[in-house]
Amino acid sequence: MNGVVRTMSSICGGLRAADHEPFVISPDLFRTVPCPGYPSIRLAVGAQAGIDRLLSRSRFDAIHLSTEGPLGIAARRFCLGRGLCFTTAFHTRFPEYLQHRFRLPLGWGYAALRRFHAPSSAVMVATETTRRELVARGFVRVVGWTRGVDTELFRPVVPGAVVLPPPVFLYVGRLAVEKNLPAFLDLDLPGSKLVVGDGPLLPALRRRYPQVHFAGARYGAELVRYYAAGDVLVFPSRTETFGLVMLEALACGVPVAAFPAPGPADVIASSGAGVIAEDLRDAALAAAAIPRERCREHALRFGWQASLDQFLGNLAWL
Repeated sequence: MNGVVRTMSSICGGLRAADHEPFVISPDLFRTVPCPGYPSIRLAVGAQAGIDRLLSRSRFDAIHLSTEGPLGIAARRFCLGRGLCFTTAFHTRFPEYLQHRFRLPLGWGYAALRRFHAPSSAVMVATETTRRELVARGFVRVVGWTRGVDTELFRPVVPGAVVLPPPVFLYVGRLAVEKNLPAFLDLDLPGSKLVVGDGPLLPALRRRYPQVHFAGARYGAELVRYYAAGDVLVFPSRTETFGLVMLEALACGVPVAAFPAPGPADVIASSGAGVIAEDLRDAALAAAAIPRERCREHALRFGWQASLDQFLGNLAWL
């Protein structure tokens, strides 16, 4: 479970509710191998024949490539070989991730992504900041596609899932190098630090930060109760295209502290529902004073219907 999966799950639900028929081609339909450095993510291998068979079998009205992985590459090849239009999405800053993990030059990663997205009828991005950045890097036909939050599920509740000495500074998300967790966990903050999520860094982080409460991955109503236990969501990542957990926290009445990076700059901006600063400690302490009602009000502006409408409007209909 990650932001891309949550986004596509919500969009598919909205499509069905609007009497469309989404068909998802995902790695579970193919033989897979673990992603290097992130074994919980599975990558499809030898998928071209299967993709060709699946896409040839039915008459689709639109084809959207959600990621630039093996399945996206295979579907792109199918569409180009038959002169079919398709759209793509830029969900993840893979060049930055590859630079963090393998020291791959940033320019190489963006050159590969630019080539992947070049034939797309529309490259969908979550924020205006990301759109401008991609245009500056030579991407074409880049369009907006906002995100939403389920405000029925994510809402203020009491009590929280855990009781820790207040104030509780919370992180929710994957525990991976690109998420910049030490920038939060090394901060000298009063009260407690609570981390919700799983990932390849979990064992090392538990050893390095024994004073931090690590809750592991949580979902649904249980995740909402963990949000309820927090006083501030601290969002240390500098490599997000959006950051859905910020909307989830805000919908639960939890203010956000973040760096002035893409994602937070667009989601929080001048809303008064969070604090953005290069000094993350100052941001976290200041955010603790924000009224929870203000956070909820800001989150209510992000509905999935607007996201669905944009998605449908961006599609290239065959």
